[in-house]
Amino acid sequence: MDKIIIKGGKKLTGHVRVSCAKNAYLPLMAAVLLSDKKICFKNLPELADIRTMNKLLEKLGVHTNSDENKTCYDCTKISKYEATYDLVKTMRASILVLGPLLARFKQAKVSLPGGCAIGTRPIDIHLSNLEKMGAEITIEGGYVSAKTDGLIGADLTLSFPSVGATENIMMAAVYANGPTTIRNAAREPEIRDLGDFLNLLGAKVEGAGSSIVTITPATSINEVVYEAIPDRIEACTYIIAGLITNSEITVENVIPHDIDAVCSTLKEMGANLEIGQRSIKVLPSLLKGVSVDTEPHPGFPTDVQAQIMALCTQAQGTSIISEKIFENRFMHVPELHRMNAKIILKGHTAIVEGKGSLSGAPVMCTDLRASAALVLAALAAEGETEIRRVYHLDRGYEKLDQKLQGLGADIVRVKE
Repeated sequence: MDKIIIKGGKKLTGHVRVSCAKNAYLPLMAAVLLSDKKICFKNLPELADIRTMNKLLEKLGVHTNSDENKTCYDCTKISKYEATYDLVKTMRASILVLGPLLARFKQAKVSLPGGCAIGTRPIDIHLSNLEKMGAEITIEGGYVSAKTDGLIGADLTLSFPSVGATENIMMAAVYANGPTTIRNAAREPEIRDLGDFLNLLGAKVEGAGSSIVTITPATSINEVVYEAIPDRIEACTYIIAGLITNSEITVENVIPHDIDAVCSTLKEMGANLEIGQRSIKVLPSLLKGVSVDTEPHPGFPTDVQAQIMALCTQAQGTSIISEKIFENRFMHVPELHRMNAKIILKGHTAIVEGKGSLSGAPVMCTDLRASAALVLAALAAEGETEIRRVYHLDRGYEKLDQKLQGLGADIVRVKE
């Protein structure tokens, strides 16, 4: 098992390039199951979740072939329709194979999903709406079993703008009989990206990235070569890395519009950001406290809550951070306490006293974004921080230690 050791207090400098988004590629990888033609993806990030999804697809009978920066999929010989517990337990996104398997093969069996323990995240929104499209669904022995004589288009209204449910329904609708409309759809950029891919595949998707998405089924399927959007959460993490170390760095391969809420909050704190067309330059800044409420996109993303909390420990004054998406997403707070952070929890709200002197300490990753917060805090801390259980970090950040080394951070990965 690996651990990361960081000696804090060093200024960062230079350029860092953001990888393609894991949260965009996972539904795109599930969507290859819709195709009987070759699908190729460019610049798949080297991440644990991507490897897990590849293993899941291969177990279903998908043939994969990688060459330099391109990975191609052949789904002409799908032989199984079951996503087993041994793979699904580690990654919640595995539930995304349900929609495409059901649409194309009229049957699917998927283990109830796992992933980071940050909340309950039920899949009832997925299942209830697939049932409205004509699926017969049972849950038994920890598995979701679904079958259909053929999905039918429907006018659906989600009880919550669930990203995964929106994606599953969009993919299921590609082979439905008649158009499907999703109201109160998730508006995340990754939804827009999936819509762009499905349009190239042969469906007609309108409104992806807005609250109303309409999918007209495909009449034929095309070969596709596609590259996902940049990872907006990774971009935010590096922007905050520059700010927390009071450094000048440039974050490249970013779509600024996709992180408007984060940039607005950072500017409210006093961050000096030069926003370009596909890059953001971070300049040394005098920061002050801020109030943050996490919300579905286009609000402030829950996936950046832990990182901005680390930043708030170095801002002047008090910050108030309210987590309104997941009920158990403050697991990084006890670890930040070990680094001398002054944070008080009151229910789903964290009160952060700024301008404290962080000190290096042994800490433990509890989930993906909490891991990033510990890395950021370690960059600003005095002394050495030893971060264990970094496999959480490896689920969502490609070569983070190497990228930070390239910016001048004193960070090493070692085997325990």
